[in-house]
Amino acid sequence: MTTIATTNPATGEVEKTFDALTDEEVDRRIARAAQTFASYRTTDVAQRAEWMNAAADILDRESEQVAAMMTTEMGKTLKAAGAEAQKCAKACRYYAAHAEEFLADRRPAGADAVGARDAYVRYQPLGPVLAVMPWNFPLWQVIRFAAPGLMAGNVGLLKHSSNVPQTAVFLEDLFRRAGFPEGAFQTLLISSSKVERVLRDPRVKAATLTGSEPAGRSVASIAGSEVKPSVLELGGSDPFVVMPSADIEAAARTATESRCLNNGQSCISAKRFIVDIGCADEFERLFVENMRAKRVGDPMDDATDVGPLVSEEGRAEVEEQVADAVAKGATVLCGGERPGGPGWFYPPTVISGVTPDMRMYHEEVFAPVASVFRVRGVSEAVEVANATGFGLGSNAWTRDDAERERFVRELDAGQVFVNGMVTSYPELPFGGTKRSGYGRELSAEGMHAFCNAKTVWVG
Repeated sequence: MTTIATTNPATGEVEKTFDALTDEEVDRRIARAAQTFASYRTTDVAQRAEWMNAAADILDRESEQVAAMMTTEMGKTLKAAGAEAQKCAKACRYYAAHAEEFLADRRPAGADAVGARDAYVRYQPLGPVLAVMPWNFPLWQVIRFAAPGLMAGNVGLLKHSSNVPQTAVFLEDLFRRAGFPEGAFQTLLISSSKVERVLRDPRVKAATLTGSEPAGRSVASIAGSEVKPSVLELGGSDPFVVMPSADIEAAARTATESRCLNNGQSCISAKRFIVDIGCADEFERLFVENMRAKRVGDPMDDATDVGPLVSEEGRAEVEEQVADAVAKGATVLCGGERPGGPGWFYPPTVISGVTPDMRMYHEEVFAPVASVFRVRGVSEAVEVANATGFGLGSNAWTRDDAERERFVRELDAGQVFVNGMVTSYPELPFGGTKRSGYGRELSAEGMHAFCNAKTVWVG
């Protein structure tokens, strides 16, 4: 029987193992989801909100234990894990408070305009939705699907990343303890090879995936062949543009926080730092100083800023990307060498002189590794920023109104944050363009993504 394990990235040791579900057990869970949906879809929004607020209360009450679990499974600092648990509680409460508004009948045109006595759009749930989720934000990535999905009347089937099984099991237990019916949210402890079988089941009505580009292509092709809707949030190689009019100290400070967020393993972290020649020396000096000052170590220690990467394979990939850049002429300004000892640690690293013939120019680097580019003016900054197949988030630092408007208009990304760090909020839609995926999560758009927008015309 296949086993699924928690391996502590700080030590490399296996902490806990689980048996993967058999095909028969998976079928029973899909059947339970379909059966639950038949009745759950008729529950009123106020009842769902009561259960969702109860889930938020559990997350707040057990945030310390949940944080320690996430840190053990994927290596984020304990402080960051605690903040993630609190963010999840906030999202649950947000959807509990706003679901009735988001699901209300919408009248986009006057009835007279369409020759009716009444005409409106009603949002109704689709059914069981398969969520294929990653390890880097093991709680938040799931909650940002589950909270709007459950409040809309859908039910969830979670295929979580195989290295965070404890978090996956906790999530099913969370919604059960909050009062949601059995079958409203279930975890499938299965390997990636079993996803296609689940998604092709006619009882599963849609899919959402956050993860790698290859995984997204696979799920999108399967969903498309089954004519099922899907939402994809894939990788990012976010630009961070700095112009001379910016607050350079604040930009360098934020650049450091963004690149080291989640030990450098965040799709929306800034990765390519595109700096106008007029402020490049000052920004680079401050940025390198800040990156060097970050403390790498035990993620359970409150004094630690950067914990380990998630796996030995992940660290090896980063080392290959850095070695490729150096071999082709790039310069390492700080970091760039793994520390000794156990665990899969990698230091905050800044590299200059990256060119299009280097892997790092085109690939997402999933570690606290930054590339610095020097440009002349807004036009060249936009050109370099958009010279990637990804389009998830983007940052622009300027105090010039005309520059700001150009960046908002011309940066090809799902999000543009001006003078601030890209992040996700329940209140704002989240998603990307190009190879970063399609569809939107969060806000009202995230709820409507898995609803049938049914047109009603009454004569």
